[in-house]
Amino acid sequence: MHIRGAVLESIGAARPYSTSRPITVTELELADPGDGELLVRIEAAGLCHSDLSVVDGNRVRPIPMLLGHEAAGIVEKVGGSSDLAPGQRVVMTFLPRCGQCRSCATDGLAPCIPGSAANGAGTLLSGAVRLATSDAEQVLHHLGVSGFATHAVVDRRSVVPVDDDVPAVVASLLGCAVLTGGGAVLNAGDPKPGQTVAIVGMGGVGMAAMLTALAHDDVRVVAVDRLPDKLALARELGAHAVSTPDEADFTAEVVIEAVGHAAALETAIGLTAPGGRTITVGLPAPDARISLSPLSLVAEGRTLIGSYLGSAVPARDIPRFVELWRAGRLPVEKLVSATLTLDEINAGMDALADGLAVRQIIEF
Repeated sequence: MHIRGAVLESIGAARPYSTSRPITVTELELADPGDGELLVRIEAAGLCHSDLSVVDGNRVRPIPMLLGHEAAGIVEKVGGSSDLAPGQRVVMTFLPRCGQCRSCATDGLAPCIPGSAANGAGTLLSGAVRLATSDAEQVLHHLGVSGFATHAVVDRRSVVPVDDDVPAVVASLLGCAVLTGGGAVLNAGDPKPGQTVAIVGMGGVGMAAMLTALAHDDVRVVAVDRLPDKLALARELGAHAVSTPDEADFTAEVVIEAVGHAAALETAIGLTAPGGRTITVGLPAPDARISLSPLSLVAEGRTLIGSYLGSAVPARDIPRFVELWRAGRLPVEKLVSATLTLDEINAGMDALADGLAVRQIIEF
């Protein structure tokens, strides 16, 4: 079928992207879903730093690639037999889980091995590629989703169904920002009553982590960021205290780093109380390094945890977030800072790179 999507054609283009335009919105051919796959009409897709990291070259992926990994939509066609049917709303998740490898047996702690390999190659979990240009040139998938398009073919293991009462914009945010940030709080941080949770970096993932922490009873939540506007929004959304990294004079039992920068991780480690946990979810450049005293980990009984996709099992955790949202305890719709059209995607990447956005949403 004919679709319209946003294809990354060059990596490391000069800023501003609104001028260099590394992403081209174009007509594409989308093949029918194979066995165990779904054709999904995309309703909403969020712009995330994981998209930007491909555009700026921090996370090198093969190109041309149809970007977008945080999305939600409606199933229109099923390949083979499936437990899902046309008309079902689904949340896209950017790391499919095969359910059979040794990493899938870790209950979310380690990324699926075949899923990670497929993501690196730009294919679906089966190894298939369903996208092409009108000239039959192959176009690769981004993290098994490629949600910056009118439609996508995805593996069934890349989606989680949700009920119709969950709006498309909320559903899209559950698949990355909430699953990554909120999952890090629930699965890796596991704060107890009376403890303090600090979040370093108040972008979409950091804000989602903050909202999830605030959903806990009797937990103090502190937001840390360099930008006054981000701190003001964090305060508006319920943070008990806010601070810049330079002014921070507290420690916390649970500290979430959600920036993807070495300096931010060093800040997070420095804010972690003896016996506490530092959880890092950001994706820094591959050559980034930090300065760390190993003695501080041992002598103070502190733990440093890497958390990919919030150490989540999407099929288990997304329903947990849906229930928190239904109860009014996880107002993720408040994370939306702008709504864009697909044609505005290059400018949206500029806003993301400049730190001006929490979550920009493309609605179809």
